[in-house]
Amino acid sequence: MLAYALGVGLFVLGICVSVALHEAGHMLTAKAFGMKVRRFFVGYGPTVFSFHRGETEYGLKWLPFGGFCDIAGMTALDEVTPAESPRAMWRFKAWKRTVVMASGSAAHLLLGFVLLYTMAVTMGLPNVTGSPDVAAVTGGAPAQAAGIRPGDRIMAVAGQSTPTYGDAITRIHQSAGPITVEVRRDGRSVPVTVDVRDGAIGVTFARMYAYGPVTGIRGAAEFTGRMFGETWQRMLELPGRIPAVVHSIFGGERDPNSPMSVVGMSRVGGEAVQQGLWPLFLLLLASFNFFIGVFNLLPLLPMDGGHVAVIWYERIRDAVRGLFGKAAAGPVDYSRLAGVTMVLVFAGAAVTLLTVAADVVNPVRLS
Repeated sequence: MLAYALGVGLFVLGICVSVALHEAGHMLTAKAFGMKVRRFFVGYGPTVFSFHRGETEYGLKWLPFGGFCDIAGMTALDEVTPAESPRAMWRFKAWKRTVVMASGSAAHLLLGFVLLYTMAVTMGLPNVTGSPDVAAVTGGAPAQAAGIRPGDRIMAVAGQSTPTYGDAITRIHQSAGPITVEVRRDGRSVPVTVDVRDGAIGVTFARMYAYGPVTGIRGAAEFTGRMFGETWQRMLELPGRIPAVVHSIFGGERDPNSPMSVVGMSRVGGEAVQQGLWPLFLLLLASFNFFIGVFNLLPLLPMDGGHVAVIWYERIRDAVRGLFGKAAAGPVDYSRLAGVTMVLVFAGAAVTLLTVAADVVNPVRLS
């Protein structure tokens, strides 16, 4: 139980750090461009402590789930003092405002990459595609006698393709006596004859790939690309998975691939630590950061991507007006977008409440 509580606590801490880095991304880029940053706080609710450094107030609040970066004039509706007006965010060039708004998501993606790189150079990255790469060959086993080496990839067994190590294991288990095994070695196909004994040939397939400090950069980058694609796919599938979440709240079987809230992810993180599955813990935390990073860039208010969409709408609109000899129309009136924004806020809140309820009454478990 202590290990479980430690895992939950560490995952919650990881979420808090992720959110703080998100807001720090906004703050650092805004300051770099000369915008006025009034406040930078981690958490919500009553203030635990705060201090001023330069023109910015920094602080911590009691509820650690979230944070905010108060940039003067983020929209034209924000009230600014006469001293702040020249440095109001809405007065800056479109590309600078875009960088500031996108930097929060960039912080999540960077943190996800750092987590994967840390895994690569310490515990390795998982073989998520199931590639049939030989990690070790047992001494004196049929595979060693046939000349199979660690690093070989078994492409076919007895003429049947083996795209995953599960396929290779099945084909070998179904064979007996001398068979032809096609392996991929140094970019070329090498056929070998292996004498299968008792449904085995004496190889161990790679479940994790180890990397060095330099090769780990490539490995983490490739894995980041894969997770980015999977995150986008999961996001597209999200609306269709909500009915299953509702069903699970009322006693239905919980689909392990159904959406989870931070409550559910923290529980799974706790179970991962309890069972000593640190790679899973780090992958879960990286997945959280990739999802938040991508989701926050959707061109919908109140997400950062919605603000970016408004920025470039203004830019394109004014460019078109300029072609017809008209003056720029000025900043978008965000009050006209309030209705759409509230609908999206309520939809997001509803999904959050549903996933939290499911994670409490019928949580996803590692078992």
